[in-house]
Amino acid sequence: MMDSNSVQERFAQVVALAPGAIAVSSPAEAVTYAELDERANRIAGRLLGLGVGPEDPVMVLQERTVEMVASILGIVKAGALYLPLHSAYPLQRLQWIADSVGKPVLLADAIMREQGLPDVPRVVFVDSDSELRSLPGTDPDVRTGLDHLVHVLYTSGSTGEPNGVAVTHRGVLGLALDSCWDGGGQERILMLAPYAFGVSTYELWVPLLRGGHLVLAPPGRLDVGTLRRLITEHQISAVHVTAGLFRVVADEAPDCFAGVREVLTGGDVISAKAVQQVLEACPDTVVRATYGATEMSSFITNSPMRAPYSMGLTVPVGRGMDNTRLHVLDDQLRPLPTGEVGDLYVDGPRLARGYYRRPRVTAERFVANPFAAGGQRMYWTGDQVRMRQDGLIEFVGRSGDQVKIRGYRVELAEVESVLARYQGLAHAVVVAREVDDGEKRLIAYVVAEAGQVDVDALRAHATELLPEYMVPSAFVTLDSLPLTPNGKVDRKALPEPVVEGSSAYRAPQTPRQEVLCSLFAEVLGVPRVGIDDSFFDLHGESLMAMRLISSIQASLGVELLISDIFDAPTVAELDQQVSKAMQQSQASGQETR
Repeated sequence: MMDSNSVQERFAQVVALAPGAIAVSSPAEAVTYAELDERANRIAGRLLGLGVGPEDPVMVLQERTVEMVASILGIVKAGALYLPLHSAYPLQRLQWIADSVGKPVLLADAIMREQGLPDVPRVVFVDSDSELRSLPGTDPDVRTGLDHLVHVLYTSGSTGEPNGVAVTHRGVLGLALDSCWDGGGQERILMLAPYAFGVSTYELWVPLLRGGHLVLAPPGRLDVGTLRRLITEHQISAVHVTAGLFRVVADEAPDCFAGVREVLTGGDVISAKAVQQVLEACPDTVVRATYGATEMSSFITNSPMRAPYSMGLTVPVGRGMDNTRLHVLDDQLRPLPTGEVGDLYVDGPRLARGYYRRPRVTAERFVANPFAAGGQRMYWTGDQVRMRQDGLIEFVGRSGDQVKIRGYRVELAEVESVLARYQGLAHAVVVAREVDDGEKRLIAYVVAEAGQVDVDALRAHATELLPEYMVPSAFVTLDSLPLTPNGKVDRKALPEPVVEGSSAYRAPQTPRQEVLCSLFAEVLGVPRVGIDDSFFDLHGESLMAMRLISSIQASLGVELLISDIFDAPTVAELDQQVSKAMQQSQASGQETR
């Protein structure tokens, strides 16, 4: 591979080699490398005109579009760092991030005005800015080095506030140019993840810095049918899905990945059964287990699996990637023998600089490296693993209060901190409970200062301050928290949440409603569902909604979108959606005859 001293230098090399090749496509448009380069250059020029300088943070709040990709690339070309924001974040969280980095420039879509923008001095609406359109598309030729910052990604923090991981050009180039991608399977990569999360480093930069084709999934919630359509229509060669989504697809439609050369999965425990199901249905596909940390520029291990696959009890997360060193250590930072469980530490050139403007938290997780000279550091992942005899790393569990929910890292302390701000609450403890499908859900146990806790108001409070995946799926009110003999909360003694429907059970009134009630109960794992019971009040969440969509299609022969569940969460409401879908299908069939 060609040597590069920055992400923009590497991208310029790719543009020079294949200016007419398609770089990015979305449902709305497709642009070549030369066209993307020109758009990014204009954005860089606009930022430089605003006084943006080296390593200045520039926030991005846009839909998943070609303009979003051009914005990120333009920020990098200006020598600044991009700070992507998730459009689903509550406004208060967006404002906290903006304030923590000094209220930087914000690049946004005009449509984002409707949901609310953080208060910052300068906002550029990239889809309607007249000055931006008038700028030349020439490269600003801003030079940065390998150790300059390229982006800051905010993750859940153990201090009760998010932490911004500061990633360098060296880290991004190290991931994008890793030899594990050399087999040619990364030619057409589908971007599914929110670009504010760590896996976007793979989805964005592996194709763009290797001359591949980045395909952007449309905004909105994903279902199995949409995933199948995207893979087929765009001839996707590689896609990353979380371990939870991988399990759902494996159960509902494993042949969905037929034609895909590589399916990457990780972010939580990978189901060995799901790997077997997919490889049996798609024998020409490689399933690549991955394990990563934003603090090491996304993936740090990988393990490709092929048919015929012999299912074991667990799926190892693999070996270290290029120039990534893995250490399994005890609590005295001493190496452990093969087979023994210990804490995983990692080091190498892809190591992040630390947490942006958080030196104390950085010092806690980026510790002195006893295996290297010159003041080098290593990162404590907080995960417990073992090294197998064959050299593969096997994930065992997480240390402390860090969990993964639907592939996203969550610090329980941050959720507890937000709940504790609710007036009238004496105590709040949050735990992650594993359910039958292998997924984890957050359960909040709360104690009122006096009287009763208004659970609906407390949930609304959490929703206003936390991303959707960090809002507990159930709130359990207790008179007091169980304690251990030394006075700490006894988390093992916390009761299991009781799933309850509406106070007044209303039975199904038609055969179709009987089917829907049965499917709701089966997916949610409850004995009975009435037609007024809400899917989400019964602790349903997005992956379970995907299962419900597939079950409805199999039982009733009607295709719904996952958004239909969110818009019509009760059986009675969804029954009306099913009726509309059936009528539309019949009308469409009559038109084609």
